[in-house]
Amino acid sequence: MVLPGLVEGLPAHGVGNRQDLPLPFTLVVTGACIVLVLSFGALALWRAEPREPDRAGRRVPGWLASFLSAPVVRGLLAGVAGVLALVTVLALLVGSDGADNPAPYVVFVWLWIGLPFLSLVFGPVWRVVNPLRWVHRALSRLARVDPRVGLTPYPAWLGYRPAALGLLAFVWLELVQPDRTSRPVLTAWVLVVVVVTIPVSLVFGDVWFRRGDPFGLASDLYGALAPLGRRGDGTWTASGPVTGLARVVPAPGLLAAVSVMLGSTAYDGFAGNLAWTTYVQTSWSPVFFQTLGLVGFVLFVAATTGAACALAARVARKPLRGVATAFAPSLVPIAAGYVVAHYWSLLVFGGQVTWGLLSDPLGTGANYLGSAGLRPSTALVAPTLTAVIQVVAIVVGHVLGIVAAHDRALKLFDRRAAVVGQVPLLVVMVGYTVGGLVLLFSA
Repeated sequence: MVLPGLVEGLPAHGVGNRQDLPLPFTLVVTGACIVLVLSFGALALWRAEPREPDRAGRRVPGWLASFLSAPVVRGLLAGVAGVLALVTVLALLVGSDGADNPAPYVVFVWLWIGLPFLSLVFGPVWRVVNPLRWVHRALSRLARVDPRVGLTPYPAWLGYRPAALGLLAFVWLELVQPDRTSRPVLTAWVLVVVVVTIPVSLVFGDVWFRRGDPFGLASDLYGALAPLGRRGDGTWTASGPVTGLARVVPAPGLLAAVSVMLGSTAYDGFAGNLAWTTYVQTSWSPVFFQTLGLVGFVLFVAATTGAACALAARVARKPLRGVATAFAPSLVPIAAGYVVAHYWSLLVFGGQVTWGLLSDPLGTGANYLGSAGLRPSTALVAPTLTAVIQVVAIVVGHVLGIVAAHDRALKLFDRRAAVVGQVPLLVVMVGYTVGGLVLLFSA
């Protein structure tokens, strides 16, 4: 996905072709697969007990915990996000309808791509900076409703399904919707989000932002991989990414949501293929075939993961119900690796463009931030550096996925069944690795 105005200067999501790799493509793929198999073998031999997320991790120093929890700090971050949201809305309402409008860049670069990167480093930041969450709290107080519980309990059967549907709707907007960066289209989508979120959150309370908000769920899942996290009692700890994933509460719709996160990024890479692009653009309905391709990738992730989990449950002689949902968090590191690999160049380059455009949000010739006319640096998107980041992100993401799957298997099955039952998942993850590298370096 490339926004208007970035085409001339933005490097491709991939490095261009296989010859741009600093190492031979075949060697990279072979090495990645060997790393995954060796990681699986090491876990099978030496790790026999699952992590206990409420005991794992090292407590952070008191001053750091106080800083992270300080209302002033959180209020300041929320204030900055609120101002950015207001400027974006103002640009949508009265700004230009051209490439100099910052609103599409804020939504598609800073929000959709920047949020996962920020969450991977700092944790689930959307809980703090989501402007609609603060609006919800203010309206709840005016209505004398407890913002934590709302008017009625959130139905358990809904689980993460609303967030999964919201994620699918947004990636459809990002990858399929014609004229998605135009003011009328983007304004309509923003209005729908506000109209849905505010009343529903008033009814169900804060739980909606954890279960039903697509950006909230994505930030929570990516944030589970962050080096800092909280135990169930609220204690701040420094721990590994798998410990954070162990704290994710499985619920209906979790596999669907993670499949959208992973499948949509994979489809975005595939959509850059010249043969596919030519076929779609010359077809009777480009929107139909693009939608079909996007949904197909999402269903492929869900189906292959579900089939592997079904085989694991059969080997362990356990009921199939709930197994795929329980293993769904192990796909989060893979999705994170795909996001870093696929969108690194767009975030670095497009993020600078966004900063420059925000200096004149209404196109009046202003320079409020002193960044108007900023020429983005390409130092961090050089082909060799980008290739290394992409390969490392893909491989590390899959290794962490194997570790997370092993940890989950030890909780659900006995040790022997946990090891043998993971073989189908290992095969699936090796396939994802090869497919991810092919998509990146054949675009």
